[in-house]
This record gives sequence, structure tokens and C-alpha cells, in this order.
Amino acid sequence: MLNLANYRWTKEPQQCNIQMRSTPYQGRSDIRFLYRPSLAKKRQLVYVLTTWRSGSSFFGELFNQHPEVFFLYEPMWHIWQKLYPGDAVSLQGAARDMLSSLYRCDLSVFQLYNSPGGKNFTSLGLFGATLNKVICSYPLCSAYRKEVVGMVDDKVCKKCPPQSLRLLEEECLKYNTIVIKGVRVLDVNVLAPLMEDPSLDLKVIHLVRDPRAVANSRIKSRHGLIRENLQVVRSRDPKLRRIPFVDPGHKMSKKDGADYHSVGAMEVICDRTYRSLRTALNPPDWLKGKYMAVRYEDLVEKPVKTLRNVYQFANLSANHDIESFALNMTNGTSSSSKPFIVSARNATQAASAWRTVLSIQQIKQVEEYCHHAMAILGYERVRTAGEAKDLSKSLLTASKL
Repeated sequence: MLNLANYRWTKEPQQCNIQMRSTPYQGRSDIRFLYRPSLAKKRQLVYVLTTWRSGSSFFGELFNQHPEVFFLYEPMWHIWQKLYPGDAVSLQGAARDMLSSLYRCDLSVFQLYNSPGGKNFTSLGLFGATLNKVICSYPLCSAYRKEVVGMVDDKVCKKCPPQSLRLLEEECLKYNTIVIKGVRVLDVNVLAPLMEDPSLDLKVIHLVRDPRAVANSRIKSRHGLIRENLQVVRSRDPKLRRIPFVDPGHKMSKKDGADYHSVGAMEVICDRTYRSLRTALNPPDWLKGKYMAVRYEDLVEKPVKTLRNVYQFANLSANHDIESFALNMTNGTSSSSKPFIVSARNATQAASAWRTVLSIQQIKQVEEYCHHAMAILGYERVRTAGEAKDLSKSLLTASKL
């Protein structure tokens, strides 16, 4: 509660200037936050609902590059790190509460997940900060300009001066559109309280990908997802009967164990995806007109058309530079296998790589976990290893959404 008796009244808040940049972050005890004129302006808020290894880093970059968007990349990472080893499902409420604050440009929530006795959070302390166009651009940093489309170099951004959260909040308030991309909200129904809030105009873009491709990418990125895999797997229903991970008689290795968690996490992910899809098929009032599903395969096959549809849904306009960026990023020659790195590559080829890499046993396991979601999204199951490896046959059909 505010202590008005001890409050030292001031005039209108000063504009941000170079002297303010060294000012330590103040808590919500500063009553000036209640009188920001910008707060009365209703912003378009967008949450990109997705899961790990679904092409979401690239998809998020399409918003990060837009000059009119304040973009945040995986802010709930801080929750999962601080509350590890909490299981994925139990952390959903905390994730929603963080989003409620961030969509109001209240970044003080990050302090809740700071290390005990740690320094105050700065702009560079946010997860993904050195790839964020707002944080790495003028006026917070002189390295880049937000209106110029193009990837930022994290090595350059690391040299940007760390700014206070207060200054980053002031920058946030200048934008009419706030987009947050996250993999740690597992189900659109978790967001219902925010979408029903009349003070928030929140829309959800649900980015999906063939679960077999997701599983393949998770296996390739197993070392970068060890903690997350464990947190997701710990949410599984222990009573469910599961098909064997490998053929009988196969001697398990450490690699098999890591792969087991990578693929096993798909059970929780697909169950929660299916819940979201069922809700979207028969949307309640709070979701009507506020939900859009995007298949990663459609994005990389028709990047410009998909980009225009996505921007229209978010009340944004595309320009030639951003459309060229999307086209170039999906038709590059990079063969980098590093996870979480956005680079120009042949995305269509990458989207079908699972068909020649996963064993038929792994494919069957993922399909067992995910067949309900796959049926809605238009991903066909395979019967044999030969059918999986026959790249001349498309496994994509029309989505029911």
C-alpha cells in the first residue's frame, strides 16, 4: 500500500534524459506511475503461444523487427530458472501473473525472480536482451535503430550500456503494440483471465509445428533443454500406459536417456496443445476473434503471405523490408544446427528433416502422444519407416482451424 503521508509530491514526471539513465530502479511506491497519461491508451497486446523447437525464435523475430512493436523474448524463463525444479504445470499461474504485469509495461516483476542479494535488474539482465531490437537500439543504445530492419549482433549489443528497468518501462510505454513470445505457457486456457480483462486487448497467435519435427529438434538440442525437459516430464500423469521408447532388448545408453526425456516431454506438450485446440474449435466468448493458429510449415512455405496474415491479425502493416527479411530467412543456405539461433536457412528442407532422422519407434511414440492434436492440425501419421522416408509424399493436409 502507498504511504501517502510520507510521500514527497513532485511536479509532472521529467522526460527521460541521459542523467536519468544512472538512476537506480524505483519500486511501485512511486505514485507517478498512477498518472502516466500513456496508461489510458489501450494497446494491442499479442502473446505468441508455442513450444520449444517450433520455429518460434524466427517467428518472434518477425515482431522483433517491426518498428512499431515492443517485443519481449521468453520473459518467463526467469520464473523457471528461479523456481527450478518446479514442474511445468505448477508454474502456469506465475507465468500468467508475470504477463499481466509486462503487458502493462510494469517490469518490476523481474525483481521477484532476482537472486537474493543480487543487483537490481537492468535491461541487459533480461533473457534474450542482446538480441532485442528495442534494448539494442536508440535511445537505449546507439548501436542500432529500431526502424532499420535487420538482425542485431549479440556481441555488439553486449557492449550497450545497461539501462534501468524504469527507463525500459518508459520506452515500453511509447509503443502501441506489445508482443511477447513464450514457450512456458502450455495452454491457451491459462490466459483466460487476461483475455477477459477489459483493460487489456490481448490476442493469441498459436504457432504450431509437426510434433515429430519438434521431437527431432528437441533431441538435437537435448543439452540446451535438459532442465526444461525435466520440468515438463515431471508434469506427466504417472498412471498412463506408455509404449516402449526403444525396441525390446535394446541396451539403453546415456544418450538414450536424454532422448527419452526429449521425446517424453512431448506427452505433456501435446496434451496441452490439444486442450488449446479444443478450446479454439469451440471458442468461448473470451477467445472469439482473438485467436489465430499458424503452422510453421505454412510459414516457411509461403512466408510473405503468412506474414501479411499474421500482421493483419495483430493490426500491424508489413513493408517491403520486413517481407524481404522473412523471405530471405526462409531461403538461406546456412546449415547451422545450433539451437536457439536465428539464421537464414532452407526452412522447408529443415521442416521435413525428421522423416529421415527419427527411428520408426520414435515416430510411433510421438504419434501416440500427439495424434489428437495432429488430426486437428492436418499432420498425417505414417505406417512404416519407408513411408516416413518417402519425401515425395506430403504428410500435410488442411487444418481444421
